[in-house]
Amino acid sequence: MVTIGNINLGEFPLLLAPMEDVTDPPFRYVCKMFGADMMYTEFISSEGLIRDAGKSVKKLDFEESERPVGIQIFGHDIKSMVQAALYAERVNPDLIDINYGCPVKKVVSKGAGSGIMNDIPKMVAMTKAVVEAVNLPVTVKTRLGYDEEHKEIVEIAERLQDVGIMAISIHGRTRTTRSSVPADWTLIGEVKNNPRMHIPVFGNGDVNDPVSAKYFKDNYGVDGLMVGRAAYGNPWIFRDIRHYLDTETLYPTPDIFERVRISQIHLERSVAWKGERRGVLEIRKHWSAYFKGMPHFKPFRMRLMQTESVDEVKQILNEVAAFYNESS
Repeated sequence: MVTIGNINLGEFPLLLAPMEDVTDPPFRYVCKMFGADMMYTEFISSEGLIRDAGKSVKKLDFEESERPVGIQIFGHDIKSMVQAALYAERVNPDLIDINYGCPVKKVVSKGAGSGIMNDIPKMVAMTKAVVEAVNLPVTVKTRLGYDEEHKEIVEIAERLQDVGIMAISIHGRTRTTRSSVPADWTLIGEVKNNPRMHIPVFGNGDVNDPVSAKYFKDNYGVDGLMVGRAAYGNPWIFRDIRHYLDTETLYPTPDIFERVRISQIHLERSVAWKGERRGVLEIRKHWSAYFKGMPHFKPFRMRLMQTESVDEVKQILNEVAAFYNESS
C-alpha cells in the first residue's frame, strides 16, 4: 500500500496533476468519477492567498467527494509560503503540496515554481519552514533540475525528504526542456531506487495512455503515476490505465453518447460552481478536447463557443450525439 502520512492511496495510485485553468472542482469531479486516486487544486499564489485575493481564495474550494485532495501553493518568499500554507490548512485539505515545477516565465523569473531549483538551499529552507508550520502532510512536485546542466533531482529529493516531506512527484523534464522533447524517466528511476529514499515517489511526464503508463510502472519502479495533459478532455484515462494494468487489455474507447454524457456533467458542475455565464464561458476550452478526433465537429464547436446559455449548450450537445449516432 502507498501511504502519505495517514492517507492510504492503495496499491499503485493514479494522481491527477495540478494544471492551471484546468483542474478546478468541476474537472476534478469527472476525473474522480473514473478513478483518480489523488487530486490537487490548481496552483495557488502564496502572495494572493495572504492578501486574501478573491481568485486565489476561490481555488481553495473542494468537495468532500474529491478526497483525498491536496492544495498546491507556490511562491518565492519563505515567510509568505508559510503564511499561505497556514491559510490553506484552515479549509482542511488532506495535504499541502509545494509547486517547484512550474516552468512559466513569469513565475520562474520571480524565483518561484521551477525557478527556485536554481537555489537549492533556499528550496530546502522553504520546504522545511512549511513542514514545520503545518500539521498536515507536506508533499512536493518538481522537475529533474533547473536546466540540462543541473539535473540534481537525486540530491534534491534526499534533502527534501530529510526536512520532512512525505511524498515527491517528479516531472521528467528540466525547467528548460521543451514539452516536445520526450520526458526522461531515468533520473526518476534513480530517485526511486536510491536506498536512502523511503517516501513515495510518483512519476510524471508523457503518461499519455494505458500502454505508456504500464511501461513507466514496469521499468522505473515508481510508487504511482501522475497524469497531466492526457486527462484533458479524457477523464476516462484513469479507468483505462487501471484496467490495462490489471488485465493488459484496452478498455473500449468512449462512444459519442458517453462523451456527451460526461461533458454535460462537467458543464452542470461548472455552472453550479461558477454561475451560468462564467461556467459556460470557462468550459469552452474543453469542447475540442472532449470531441478530439471527431470529423466534422467544427460547426458544432463554433456554436458552442458563441453561446452563453447553458440550455443552448445542452441542446447543441444533444445534436452532436444525434449527428454522430446517425453517421456511425
